[in-house]
Amino acid sequence: MSNVSRRKMIQGFAASALIGTLTAEAAQHVHEAASGDRKLAGGVYKPKGLSAHEYKTLDALCEWIMPGARQAGAAEFIDVLCSGSKEMAAIYTGGLAWMNAEMRRRVDTDFLTGKAADQTALLDLIAYRKNESPELNPGIRFFDWARRMTVDAYFTSKVGIEALGYQGNTGMKEYQVPLESLNYALKRSPFADKV
Repeated sequence: MSNVSRRKMIQGFAASALIGTLTAEAAQHVHEAASGDRKLAGGVYKPKGLSAHEYKTLDALCEWIMPGARQAGAAEFIDVLCSGSKEMAAIYTGGLAWMNAEMRRRVDTDFLTGKAADQTALLDLIAYRKNESPELNPGIRFFDWARRMTVDAYFTSKVGIEALGYQGNTGMKEYQVPLESLNYALKRSPFADKV
């Protein structure tokens, strides 16, 4: 794939993610792009849309949101999308900057180098809309965005698909509908008496 077509593809996927319509197939392409970038860099992913510090902070945040997100490449996934969209990059650079500034205000260190207890204290505040206030609203909006993208990245990765136990896209000789499912459906069917 040429760089021009890859760039256009990533831009399209980023635009889809911004409006909430990124498909599982498109997400697979994003994961493949991140994996390809990691291979080209000798096995270590180098950020394309975020600075090195922003990327490390995002990686830590993703792992807090979804344990296993690091192994699933969630931060890589998000960074690839940020590289294809100035709008998405602005969401993440702005949100991560807010988190760092808020941590400095509270405990005089940035999020990445803060103690785990201080990190969770901040995340406990911004993870819930019930904590809305003028000072926390930017963090709450960013955390909501980061949580959705992390979960999307995780569950469209190989690690996440395996965690779900998804067995689709494989050949089967025969499919047996579980008896419990049939009984459940028949109990609720208006046609159950006619069978």
